[in-house]
This record gives sequence, C-alpha cells and structure tokens, in this order.
Amino acid sequence: MDTKQLKWIYLLILSLIWGSSFILIKRGLVGLTAIQVGSFRIIFAALFLLIIGFNSLKKISRRQWKFVAVTSLFGTFMPAYLFAIAETQVDSSIVAILNSLTPLNTLVLGIIVFGIRFQKKQVLGVFVGLVGCLLLVLTGDSAQSGQNYLYVLLVVIATLSYAINVNLIKKYLHDLNSISITTGNFAVLFLPALIILSTTDISQKVHFAETQHSIFFVMILGVLGTGIANILFFKLIQMSSPVFATSVTYLIPIVAFFWGLLDNEMLTPIQFFGAFIILIGVYLSAKR
Repeated sequence: MDTKQLKWIYLLILSLIWGSSFILIKRGLVGLTAIQVGSFRIIFAALFLLIIGFNSLKKISRRQWKFVAVTSLFGTFMPAYLFAIAETQVDSSIVAILNSLTPLNTLVLGIIVFGIRFQKKQVLGVFVGLVGCLLLVLTGDSAQSGQNYLYVLLVVIATLSYAINVNLIKKYLHDLNSISITTGNFAVLFLPALIILSTTDISQKVHFAETQHSIFFVMILGVLGTGIANILFFKLIQMSSPVFATSVTYLIPIVAFFWGLLDNEMLTPIQFFGAFIILIGVYLSAKR
C-alpha cells in the first residue's frame, strides 16, 4: 500500500478514535465522578506511554523539562478534567462539536500572544466560528431541558488550553520529537493524577460492577484515545503534512454525533446549522 492510500486510512482511524472519545467519557461518568474519569484517563495513558516511550525521555534536556511540564498542564491535565466535568451537564456530541474551536483559538492566541502572521481570511474564519458557537450554545440552552449550557464554557477553556499548548510547543519545543514530548507530559502528570484520585472515594466503590465497567471505558479512552492515537497522529504528520493531519478536526464531530444518536442524543435543526458554521470557520482559519 502506497503512502497516499495509507495516510487516508490513518486519517479515518484517527477520526473514529477521537470521535469516540466523548462517548467513552460519558460511559465513564456512569460509575465515576468527573475527577475520577480525568485522573484515570491520565494514569492509563501515562502507563501505556511510559512502557512504549520511556527511552525517548532521554532526549529531553534539563532546560526543556520545564517547558514539558508547562505543556503537560495545558495540553493534558486541564482538558482531561474540564471535558469530563462538562459532560456531566452537556451532551457528548455538543462537546465534540465545540472541541472544533481548538484551531480557531490556536490562531487567535498565536496572533495576540505569539505574534504569528495571519491572513484576512483566517480572521474571518475566527468570527464565523464564534457566530456558530454562539448559535449552537444559545439555541441549545433553550431547547435542551435539563442541561446546563453554562458548562460549555469549560469546553471553551479546554480548547484555549489546547491552543496555548500548541503555541508553546511550537515556540519552545520545536526541536524535540513528538513522542518525547507526549511521554514527558504524562511522566510529569502521572503522580499528580494518582494523588488526586486517592483523595476521592474510589476505594469505597471500586468493587461495584458499575464502577468497574466505567474504569474499563476510561482505560480504553486513555490507551487508545490518547496513547495510540497520538502515535498515529505523529506518523500521519510525518507521511503527509500538518495541514492534512489537522483536517481530522472536521471528522471528529461527525463520528461523535453518530455515537450520540445511538445514545439518544439529538441536535435541533438550528444546532445543526450552528455546527456547520463552526466547521466553516475552522476551515477558513486553517486555510493558507
């Protein structure tokens, strides 16, 4: 199989994995609290990455470790908990759609904080994406009874956190390979996540079948949705380009939406329109 065919297969696999992450979080919340879901996700991903990537830690210099620690906070630690907390109040498909704001926020922060160059079309994309986001949230708040749409602010904060992480890596860790960065991130976070988990009531309910099932789903999320997915993503970048690789952003909400349908989640027609506008904004902001 040639590279051209293989990169499309990688893109499809990544969209299926990452698009399924949100329903796995939802399944994890059945028997676990949001804090426990976030902690277990980090712990399982850390164990997996340390097993396969421990030797890559040697490539991180003493100077680079402080930046690895900072990027672990913004790129992994905060989003892991914020997404889980958000899904206690908002449907997983909505969270997946709002996750598409990450490229927009990356561009905005890159322009404001890091001084990157931009085009007018990209700025237009940011405004279009913002309109779609407001449409999705404001109409959803009135249409979806029993859900607190203020919690979508946590998703927005998580996407801002991802955006900070991307810009920091580009500025300070551009000379370090991705496997080293990812393994280093989780090596830093393993102990804090373990400590946070130990402060919860996990020891009192771990023997319940419901809790064990939820832990299993989060284990899949940590190993498959974080560890293996990151490796595939890095390979995809190497065999294609960052622009092609990040196009997975457009496919993730589609996969998450169908998982939501199977779990009795439904968007209103106006929310569909808002989601479509967000994806147009992402496309414009990513276009050269």
